[in-house]
Amino acid sequence: MAKQEELVFLPLGGVGEIGMNLALYGYGSPEKRQWIMVDCGVTFPGLDLPGVDLVLPDIRYLAGQRNNLKAMIITHAHEDHYGAMNDLWPGLNVPVYASPFTAGMLEAKRNYEGSRADIPVTIFNAGDRISIGPFEIEAVGVNHSIPEPMSLVIRTPLGNVIHTGDWKIDAAPTLGPLTDEQRFRQLGDEGVLALMCDSTNAMREGVSPSEEEVSEGLRKVIEGAEGRVAITTFSSNVGRIRSIAQAAEAAGREVLLLGSSLKRVVDVARDIGIMEGLKPFIAEDEYGYIPRDKIVVILTGSQGEPRAALAKLARDEMRNVALSAGDTVVFSSRTIPGNEKAIIEIKNGLIEQGVKVVTDSDALVHVSGHPRRNELLKMYEWTRPQILVPVHGEAAHLTAQAELAASAGIKTIPRVRNGDILRLAPGPAEVVDEAPHGRIFKDGKLIGDFEEMGIGDRRKLSYVGHVAVNVLLDNRYEFLTDPDLVSFGLPEFDDEGEDMEDALYDAVLGAIESIPRARRKDLDLLREAVRRAVRAAANETWGKKPVVTVFVTRL
Repeated sequence: MAKQEELVFLPLGGVGEIGMNLALYGYGSPEKRQWIMVDCGVTFPGLDLPGVDLVLPDIRYLAGQRNNLKAMIITHAHEDHYGAMNDLWPGLNVPVYASPFTAGMLEAKRNYEGSRADIPVTIFNAGDRISIGPFEIEAVGVNHSIPEPMSLVIRTPLGNVIHTGDWKIDAAPTLGPLTDEQRFRQLGDEGVLALMCDSTNAMREGVSPSEEEVSEGLRKVIEGAEGRVAITTFSSNVGRIRSIAQAAEAAGREVLLLGSSLKRVVDVARDIGIMEGLKPFIAEDEYGYIPRDKIVVILTGSQGEPRAALAKLARDEMRNVALSAGDTVVFSSRTIPGNEKAIIEIKNGLIEQGVKVVTDSDALVHVSGHPRRNELLKMYEWTRPQILVPVHGEAAHLTAQAELAASAGIKTIPRVRNGDILRLAPGPAEVVDEAPHGRIFKDGKLIGDFEEMGIGDRRKLSYVGHVAVNVLLDNRYEFLTDPDLVSFGLPEFDDEGEDMEDALYDAVLGAIESIPRARRKDLDLLREAVRRAVRAAANETWGKKPVVTVFVTRL
């Protein structure tokens, strides 16, 4: 007898963390499920991952399911939702569906990164429907801090699921679409089995201010500034870029764009017609000829990135552009957790130059693209789901949304984390299995796991340094020449002013000489004796044990 068909949800990233969003929906019996993937994002490494460029979701579970993965749908073009595509899609090679802006951003990203992955994209707009195996997928327009975001309605024989993606309710955005309340209400009337809902701002009370209010706040800052105004924001926030440009124009100021990612986004936005009605931006070499009270700079670097335009300005390293005392820098952005120190350093660098720094704690110059608690309650009211699954957030955010949904009368709120296979139907919603999951790392041109990329050893080296020792023995197992010893990343002197390498060198001699000549034939024994002696000597004089590599050769 054929096994019962099931509808399951499997997040491989983004549930229990901010970033790296990747969700799978499966339909069929456990042995023969068909899958679709929603989003394929990255997260960015902290200082605990030295040398790593990007952190990607581990999709090894799909290795055995590759023929059953039918499509990938991208909800919007933020890095945490589409940034892993160039690296992960070639191993999957499935049809991709995305909006025109997202498709344009993906192409621009591939060209910029020199990626060889030629990813064919089928354009998928709000209101469109596609059929993929047992799934019918409809895109619903929502508002977010980027053009053309969408929620997805995933219809199956066992019920309808709404995957919200990133969204908020904004009655007055500077760039559409509005979140489609009417369509969500209609979907609620049709019946919603499960709502997979953005939890990012589930701990924040009330309703988000509108982008129109932010635009007004920026206009007041620009009009009140005596000198130049530089505004840093997320490069993908085209609506914010339009707001700033319009506010600058109203104040009689020209606008300069600084930062390659910002220019790429604006080029894509221009190609699909959403930058119309704005005056042309000025060129960088015109900056010095424009009066200080007649210019606004929109630039990258809101998260303290050391190579971005704002960091270079704070260090006064740009050729054609500089700030001076009396100018204003506005952070039209939020601080992503982990970036606080880098941002504070940039702010201090600007303040040292006499530049005034304005953040969202000083004026309404930023609003998040995610729903606060009252907006979440409206989504529950519109869609009336049987099951609520908090996604897109760390444990605190997921738990806050779960408690809010329970207070709103939603009965079934399963606890789900990355790797959990949640059966949505038939029967009660419950986690029925766990799939392999985790993180892999892009490091230069290579991708691998923590061990394969040597990240643990690299981290260890960053704390304790390295010592290399080369010992040559003659045919009687005596020293042929003096040993060679090179240390890297160790202090030069101990606390008595003695050379550190001398102490380590003496330890090498002592280790070899303490072993009777008859036992020196065992070269592995010699190597280990020298390694232990060097680490012990370093620990005695320094208090730390370096990584030690020993070569012993008999000639």
